[in-house]
Amino acid sequence: MKLIDAGFGNYINCDRLISVVSPESLPVRRLIQDAKNAGRLIDISCGKKTKSVIITDSDHIICSAEEPETVIKSINE
Repeated sequence: MKLIDAGFGNYINCDRLISVVSPESLPVRRLIQDAKNAGRLIDISCGKKTKSVIITDSDHIICSAEEPETVIKSINE
């Protein structure tokens, strides 16, 4: 099990990660809203602007204040 830093001292299991995307597109915003309504949204942005959306294999959506490139860099290290 490899944990990656997703910002503000929060870590995510890299094995469960499917995708890291930008929250700019309408389909991703809909995905966030659907997860929020279903109780599957995890917001680790600590009140900051969401810069990346992390999708897991358990259908949980994680909103992070880190740039997608930063999260990907953590995975590759």
